[in-house]
Amino acid sequence: MSRYVFQKIGYSLLTLWGVVTVIFFLFTLLPGDPARMMLGQNESEEQLAIVKKKYGFDQPIYKQYLNYLNDLSPVSFHSTNPSSYTYLSEDKYAATSLFTVGTTTVVLKAPYLRESFQKNGKKVTAVIAETLPNTFILAVSAIVIAIVLGIGFGIISVIYKDRWPDQLIQLVSTLGMSVPSFFSAIIFAWIFGFLLHEYTHLNMTGSLYAVDDFGEGTYIQWKNLILPAIVLGIRPLAVVSQLMRNSLLEVLSQDYIRTAKAKGLSFYQVLKRHALKNALNPVVTAVSGWFASMLAGAVFVEYIFGWNGLGKEIVDALNTLDLPIIMGAVLVIATLFILINIFVDILYGWLDPKIRT
Repeated sequence: MSRYVFQKIGYSLLTLWGVVTVIFFLFTLLPGDPARMMLGQNESEEQLAIVKKKYGFDQPIYKQYLNYLNDLSPVSFHSTNPSSYTYLSEDKYAATSLFTVGTTTVVLKAPYLRESFQKNGKKVTAVIAETLPNTFILAVSAIVIAIVLGIGFGIISVIYKDRWPDQLIQLVSTLGMSVPSFFSAIIFAWIFGFLLHEYTHLNMTGSLYAVDDFGEGTYIQWKNLILPAIVLGIRPLAVVSQLMRNSLLEVLSQDYIRTAKAKGLSFYQVLKRHALKNALNPVVTAVSGWFASMLAGAVFVEYIFGWNGLGKEIVDALNTLDLPIIMGAVLVIATLFILINIFVDILYGWLDPKIRT
Protein backbone atom coordinates (compact mmCIF):
# COMPACT_ATOMS: atom_id res chain seq x y z
CA MET A 1 0.00 0.00 0.00
CA SER A 2 2.81 2.44 0.89
CA ARG A 3 4.50 1.88 -2.48
CA TYR A 4 1.19 2.56 -4.25
CA VAL A 5 0.76 5.80 -2.26
CA PHE A 6 4.28 7.02 -3.02
CA GLN A 7 3.80 6.27 -6.72
CA LYS A 8 0.61 8.33 -6.82
CA ILE A 9 2.28 11.20 -4.96
CA GLY A 10 5.30 11.05 -7.30
CA TYR A 11 3.12 11.15 -10.43
CA SER A 12 1.10 14.00 -8.97
CA LEU A 13 4.24 16.05 -8.22
CA LEU A 14 5.37 15.59 -11.83
CA THR A 15 1.94 16.69 -13.01
CA LEU A 16 2.06 19.74 -10.75
CA TRP A 17 5.53 20.66 -12.05
CA GLY A 18 4.16 20.43 -15.59
CA VAL A 19 1.24 22.68 -14.68
CA VAL A 20 3.58 25.24 -13.10
CA THR A 21 5.79 25.21 -16.20
CA VAL A 22 2.88 25.67 -18.61
CA ILE A 23 1.39 28.47 -16.48
CA PHE A 24 4.69 30.34 -16.27
CA PHE A 25 5.59 30.25 -19.95
CA LEU A 26 2.00 30.79 -21.11
CA PHE A 27 1.61 34.04 -19.21
CA THR A 28 5.24 35.21 -19.28
CA LEU A 29 5.47 35.01 -23.07
CA LEU A 30 2.23 36.91 -23.61
CA PRO A 31 2.58 40.29 -25.35
CA GLY A 32 3.01 43.14 -22.92
CA ASP A 33 5.49 44.33 -20.32
CA PRO A 34 4.61 43.32 -16.72
CA ALA A 35 6.46 46.35 -15.38
CA ARG A 36 4.31 48.70 -17.49
CA MET A 37 1.18 46.89 -16.31
CA MET A 38 2.14 47.64 -12.71
CA LEU A 39 2.99 51.30 -13.29
CA GLY A 40 0.06 52.11 -15.58
CA GLN A 41 0.17 55.49 -17.29
CA ASN A 42 2.69 57.08 -14.94
CA GLU A 43 5.78 55.11 -15.88
CA SER A 44 9.16 56.57 -16.67
CA GLU A 45 12.28 54.79 -17.84
CA GLU A 46 13.78 55.11 -14.36
CA GLN A 47 10.67 53.68 -12.68
CA LEU A 48 10.52 50.84 -15.21
CA ALA A 49 14.13 49.91 -14.47
CA ILE A 50 13.46 49.90 -10.71
CA VAL A 51 10.37 47.69 -11.04
CA LYS A 52 12.10 45.28 -13.41
CA LYS A 53 15.01 44.97 -11.01
CA LYS A 54 12.75 44.46 -8.00
CA TYR A 55 10.64 41.71 -9.59
CA GLY A 56 13.39 40.09 -11.68
CA PHE A 57 11.87 41.06 -15.04
CA ASP A 58 15.30 42.24 -16.24
CA GLN A 59 16.71 38.69 -16.10
CA PRO A 60 16.75 36.10 -18.91
CA ILE A 61 13.62 33.97 -19.21
CA TYR A 62 15.28 30.82 -17.82
CA LYS A 63 16.35 32.70 -14.67
CA GLN A 64 12.83 34.08 -14.25
CA TYR A 65 11.53 30.50 -14.51
CA LEU A 66 14.00 29.27 -11.87
CA ASN A 67 13.05 32.19 -9.62
CA TYR A 68 9.37 31.29 -10.03
CA LEU A 69 10.05 27.67 -9.06
CA ASN A 70 12.12 28.92 -6.12
CA ASP A 71 9.25 31.13 -4.96
CA LEU A 72 6.77 28.24 -5.13
CA SER A 73 9.00 25.59 -3.58
CA PRO A 74 8.62 25.02 0.19
CA VAL A 75 12.39 24.44 0.37
CA SER A 76 14.07 27.32 -1.44
CA PHE A 77 17.45 29.00 -1.90
CA HIS A 78 18.03 32.66 -1.15
CA SER A 79 20.89 35.09 -1.53
CA THR A 80 22.28 37.16 1.32
CA ASN A 81 22.75 40.05 -1.13
CA PRO A 82 19.98 42.67 -0.53
CA SER A 83 20.02 43.74 -4.19
CA SER A 84 19.27 40.23 -5.45
CA TYR A 85 15.71 39.14 -6.35
CA THR A 86 16.16 36.01 -4.21
CA TYR A 87 17.12 38.01 -1.13
CA LEU A 88 15.32 36.66 1.93
CA SER A 89 13.03 39.64 2.50
CA GLU A 90 10.53 39.47 5.36
CA ASP A 91 8.04 41.41 3.21
CA LYS A 92 7.93 38.49 0.76
CA TYR A 93 8.67 35.35 2.73
CA ALA A 94 7.70 33.99 6.11
CA ALA A 95 10.56 31.51 6.31
CA THR A 96 12.60 29.41 8.70
CA SER A 97 16.32 29.20 7.89
CA LEU A 98 17.71 25.69 7.69
CA PHE A 99 21.39 26.32 6.94
CA THR A 100 23.69 28.72 5.08
CA VAL A 101 26.44 27.90 2.59
CA GLY A 102 28.52 30.90 1.56
CA THR A 103 26.14 33.58 0.30
CA THR A 104 23.18 31.18 -0.08
CA THR A 105 20.64 30.42 2.63
CA VAL A 106 18.34 27.40 2.41
CA VAL A 107 14.95 28.01 4.04
CA LEU A 108 11.65 26.30 4.72
CA LYS A 109 8.66 28.47 3.78
CA ALA A 110 5.14 28.61 2.43
CA PRO A 111 4.83 28.96 -1.38
CA TYR A 112 5.13 32.60 -2.44
CA LEU A 113 2.68 33.48 -5.24
CA ARG A 114 4.04 37.03 -5.59
CA GLU A 115 2.06 40.28 -5.52
CA SER A 116 -0.89 41.67 -7.45
CA PHE A 117 -0.19 44.21 -10.18
CA GLN A 118 -3.45 46.09 -9.59
CA LYS A 119 -4.22 45.82 -5.85
CA ASN A 120 -1.45 48.07 -4.51
CA GLY A 121 1.02 45.23 -4.16
CA LYS A 122 -1.34 43.00 -2.14
CA LYS A 123 -0.05 39.45 -1.88
CA VAL A 124 -1.76 36.93 -4.14
CA THR A 125 -2.02 34.47 -1.24
CA ALA A 126 -4.08 37.06 0.67
CA VAL A 127 -6.41 37.58 -2.31
CA ILE A 128 -6.90 33.83 -2.71
CA ALA A 129 -7.42 33.34 1.03
CA GLU A 130 -10.27 35.88 0.90
CA THR A 131 -12.06 34.40 -2.11
CA LEU A 132 -11.37 30.64 -2.06
CA PRO A 133 -13.64 29.91 0.96
CA ASN A 134 -16.61 31.41 -0.91
CA THR A 135 -15.88 29.20 -3.93
CA PHE A 136 -15.51 26.18 -1.65
CA ILE A 137 -18.89 26.89 -0.01
CA LEU A 138 -20.50 27.25 -3.43
CA ALA A 139 -18.93 24.01 -4.73
CA VAL A 140 -19.91 22.01 -1.64
CA SER A 141 -23.50 23.30 -1.81
CA ALA A 142 -23.71 22.44 -5.51
CA ILE A 143 -22.33 18.92 -5.06
CA VAL A 144 -24.72 18.25 -2.14
CA ILE A 145 -27.64 19.27 -4.36
CA ALA A 146 -26.31 17.05 -7.14
CA ILE A 147 -25.85 14.03 -4.86
CA VAL A 148 -29.19 14.23 -3.06
CA LEU A 149 -31.36 15.01 -6.09
CA GLY A 150 -29.29 12.90 -8.52
CA ILE A 151 -29.53 9.74 -6.42
CA GLY A 152 -33.22 10.40 -5.78
CA PHE A 153 -33.99 10.92 -9.48
CA GLY A 154 -31.99 7.82 -10.38
CA ILE A 155 -34.00 5.69 -7.96
CA ILE A 156 -37.29 7.13 -9.21
CA SER A 157 -36.25 6.36 -12.80
CA VAL A 158 -35.65 2.72 -11.86
CA ILE A 159 -38.91 2.41 -9.95
CA TYR A 160 -40.89 3.88 -12.87
CA LYS A 161 -38.69 2.44 -15.61
CA ASP A 162 -39.93 3.28 -19.15
CA ARG A 163 -42.91 5.20 -17.77
CA TRP A 164 -43.47 8.95 -17.88
CA PRO A 165 -41.51 9.85 -14.67
CA ASP A 166 -38.49 7.97 -16.04
CA GLN A 167 -38.83 9.57 -19.46
CA LEU A 168 -39.19 13.05 -17.94
CA ILE A 169 -36.09 12.58 -15.78
CA GLN A 170 -34.12 11.32 -18.80
CA LEU A 171 -35.16 14.37 -20.80
CA VAL A 172 -34.23 16.80 -18.02
CA SER A 173 -30.91 15.01 -17.46
CA THR A 174 -30.03 15.24 -21.14
CA LEU A 175 -30.81 18.96 -21.15
CA GLY A 176 -28.79 19.44 -17.96
CA MET A 177 -25.71 17.84 -19.48
CA SER A 178 -25.95 19.73 -22.76
CA VAL A 179 -26.71 23.29 -21.63
CA PRO A 180 -23.61 25.36 -20.73
CA SER A 181 -23.39 26.66 -17.17
CA PHE A 182 -23.14 30.32 -18.20
CA PHE A 183 -26.38 30.03 -20.21
CA SER A 184 -28.17 28.32 -17.31
CA ALA A 185 -26.90 31.04 -14.98
CA ILE A 186 -28.32 33.81 -17.18
CA ILE A 187 -31.70 32.07 -17.53
CA PHE A 188 -32.02 31.29 -13.80
CA ALA A 189 -30.98 34.82 -12.80
CA TRP A 190 -33.49 36.34 -15.20
CA ILE A 191 -36.43 34.07 -14.29
CA PHE A 192 -36.03 33.62 -10.52
CA GLY A 193 -34.12 36.80 -9.70
CA PHE A 194 -36.02 39.23 -11.95
CA LEU A 195 -39.34 37.95 -13.31
CA LEU A 196 -40.33 36.02 -10.16
CA HIS A 197 -38.47 38.18 -7.65
CA GLU A 198 -41.73 39.18 -5.98
CA TYR A 199 -42.39 35.53 -5.10
CA THR A 200 -38.87 34.11 -4.67
CA HIS A 201 -37.27 37.18 -3.04
CA LEU A 202 -34.02 36.09 -4.66
CA ASN A 203 -31.52 38.55 -6.13
CA MET A 204 -30.08 38.39 -9.63
CA THR A 205 -26.62 39.05 -8.20
CA GLY A 206 -25.10 38.94 -4.76
CA SER A 207 -22.41 37.25 -2.70
CA LEU A 208 -22.35 35.40 0.61
CA TYR A 209 -21.62 38.54 2.60
CA ALA A 210 -23.66 41.73 2.28
CA VAL A 211 -23.11 45.16 3.81
CA ASP A 212 -25.70 46.26 6.35
CA ASP A 213 -27.88 49.33 5.81
CA PHE A 214 -25.60 51.54 7.91
CA GLY A 215 -22.39 50.43 6.15
CA GLU A 216 -20.80 49.52 9.45
CA GLY A 217 -20.43 45.78 8.97
CA THR A 218 -21.36 42.69 6.97
CA TYR A 219 -23.77 39.84 7.47
CA ILE A 220 -24.30 36.48 5.78
CA GLN A 221 -26.93 36.47 3.02
CA TRP A 222 -27.65 32.76 2.56
CA LYS A 223 -30.36 33.31 -0.07
CA ASN A 224 -27.69 34.54 -2.50
CA LEU A 225 -26.24 31.03 -2.44
CA ILE A 226 -29.39 29.33 -3.76
CA LEU A 227 -29.33 30.22 -7.46
CA PRO A 228 -25.57 29.85 -8.13
CA ALA A 229 -25.48 26.54 -6.21
CA ILE A 230 -28.40 25.15 -8.22
CA VAL A 231 -26.91 26.29 -11.54
CA LEU A 232 -23.46 24.90 -10.70
CA GLY A 233 -25.03 21.63 -9.58
CA ILE A 234 -27.19 21.06 -12.69
CA ARG A 235 -24.60 19.23 -14.80
CA PRO A 236 -23.27 16.91 -12.04
CA LEU A 237 -26.88 16.30 -10.98
CA ALA A 238 -27.70 15.11 -14.49
CA VAL A 239 -24.61 12.86 -14.57
CA VAL A 240 -25.29 11.40 -11.12
CA SER A 241 -28.93 10.74 -12.06
CA GLN A 242 -27.97 8.85 -15.22
CA LEU A 243 -25.19 6.90 -13.50
CA MET A 244 -27.43 5.96 -10.59
CA ARG A 245 -30.16 4.72 -12.91
CA ASN A 246 -27.83 2.65 -15.10
CA SER A 247 -25.86 1.25 -12.18
CA LEU A 248 -28.98 0.35 -10.24
CA LEU A 249 -30.53 -1.42 -13.23
CA GLU A 250 -27.30 -3.40 -13.70
CA VAL A 251 -27.19 -4.40 -10.03
CA LEU A 252 -30.85 -5.42 -10.03
CA SER A 253 -30.12 -7.87 -12.86
CA GLN A 254 -27.51 -9.78 -10.82
CA ASP A 255 -28.10 -13.34 -9.58
CA TYR A 256 -27.98 -12.47 -5.87
CA ILE A 257 -30.80 -9.96 -6.37
CA ARG A 258 -32.96 -12.65 -7.97
CA THR A 259 -32.13 -14.89 -5.01
CA ALA A 260 -33.23 -12.19 -2.58
CA LYS A 261 -36.50 -11.78 -4.46
CA ALA A 262 -37.00 -15.55 -4.39
CA LYS A 263 -36.76 -15.44 -0.59
CA GLY A 264 -39.88 -13.30 -0.55
CA LEU A 265 -38.34 -9.84 -0.13
CA SER A 266 -40.31 -7.04 -1.74
CA PHE A 267 -38.82 -4.83 -4.46
CA TYR A 268 -38.30 -1.96 -2.01
CA GLN A 269 -36.62 -4.25 0.54
CA VAL A 270 -34.25 -5.58 -2.12
CA LEU A 271 -33.54 -2.05 -3.27
CA LYS A 272 -32.80 -0.77 0.23
CA ARG A 273 -30.88 -3.75 1.65
CA HIS A 274 -28.93 -5.08 -1.33
CA ALA A 275 -29.00 -3.02 -4.51
CA LEU A 276 -28.61 0.59 -3.44
CA LYS A 277 -25.27 0.27 -1.66
CA ASN A 278 -23.63 -1.67 -4.48
CA ALA A 279 -24.93 0.75 -7.10
CA LEU A 280 -23.24 3.75 -5.47
CA ASN A 281 -19.65 2.97 -6.58
CA PRO A 282 -19.85 4.72 -9.98
CA VAL A 283 -21.62 7.64 -8.32
CA VAL A 284 -18.74 8.07 -5.83
CA THR A 285 -16.30 8.12 -8.74
CA ALA A 286 -18.31 10.76 -10.59
CA VAL A 287 -18.82 12.93 -7.49
CA SER A 288 -15.10 13.03 -6.65
CA GLY A 289 -14.23 14.11 -10.18
CA TRP A 290 -17.02 16.68 -10.41
CA PHE A 291 -16.17 18.29 -7.08
CA ALA A 292 -12.60 18.92 -8.22
CA SER A 293 -13.72 20.32 -11.57
CA MET A 294 -16.36 22.53 -9.92
CA LEU A 295 -13.63 24.71 -8.43
CA ALA A 296 -12.63 25.61 -11.98
CA GLY A 297 -16.13 25.49 -13.46
CA ALA A 298 -17.42 28.07 -11.00
CA VAL A 299 -15.72 30.89 -12.95
CA PHE A 300 -18.67 31.86 -15.18
CA VAL A 301 -21.33 31.11 -12.58
CA GLU A 302 -19.63 33.32 -9.99
CA TYR A 303 -19.13 36.15 -12.45
CA ILE A 304 -22.74 36.18 -13.67
CA PHE A 305 -24.20 36.03 -10.16
CA GLY A 306 -21.63 38.44 -8.70
CA TRP A 307 -20.47 35.80 -6.22
CA ASN A 308 -17.15 36.99 -4.73
CA GLY A 309 -15.23 33.77 -5.16
CA LEU A 310 -11.99 32.73 -6.80
CA GLY A 311 -13.69 32.32 -10.19
CA LYS A 312 -14.91 35.92 -10.25
CA GLU A 313 -11.47 37.06 -9.10
CA ILE A 314 -9.92 35.29 -12.10
CA VAL A 315 -12.26 37.03 -14.54
CA ASP A 316 -11.56 40.43 -12.95
CA ALA A 317 -7.82 39.73 -13.12
CA LEU A 318 -8.11 38.81 -16.80
CA ASN A 319 -9.86 42.11 -17.50
CA THR A 320 -7.05 44.06 -15.83
CA LEU A 321 -4.19 41.75 -16.93
CA ASP A 322 -3.28 41.09 -13.30
CA LEU A 323 -1.01 38.16 -14.19
CA PRO A 324 0.15 37.13 -10.68
CA ILE A 325 -3.45 36.64 -9.54
CA ILE A 326 -4.33 34.70 -12.70
CA MET A 327 -1.25 32.48 -12.38
CA GLY A 328 -1.70 31.97 -8.63
CA ALA A 329 -5.43 31.19 -8.87
CA VAL A 330 -4.97 28.70 -11.72
CA LEU A 331 -2.12 27.05 -9.83
CA VAL A 332 -4.18 26.76 -6.64
CA ILE A 333 -7.11 25.22 -8.52
CA ALA A 334 -4.78 22.75 -10.28
CA THR A 335 -3.19 21.83 -6.94
CA LEU A 336 -6.58 21.22 -5.31
CA PHE A 337 -7.64 19.13 -8.31
CA ILE A 338 -4.49 17.00 -7.99
CA LEU A 339 -4.85 16.62 -4.20
CA ILE A 340 -8.47 15.49 -4.51
CA ASN A 341 -7.51 12.94 -7.16
CA ILE A 342 -4.67 11.64 -4.96
CA PHE A 343 -7.12 11.18 -2.10
CA VAL A 344 -9.62 9.39 -4.34
CA ASP A 345 -6.93 7.11 -5.83
CA ILE A 346 -5.63 6.18 -2.38
CA LEU A 347 -9.19 5.54 -1.18
CA TYR A 348 -9.87 3.26 -4.14
CA GLY A 349 -6.61 1.43 -3.54
CA TRP A 350 -7.58 0.86 0.07
CA LEU A 351 -11.08 -0.36 -0.83
CA ASP A 352 -9.98 -2.57 -3.72
CA PRO A 353 -6.49 -4.17 -3.41
CA LYS A 354 -6.62 -5.23 -7.10
CA ILE A 355 -6.28 -1.56 -8.13
CA ARG A 356 -2.91 -1.30 -6.36
CA THR A 357 -1.48 -4.01 -8.61
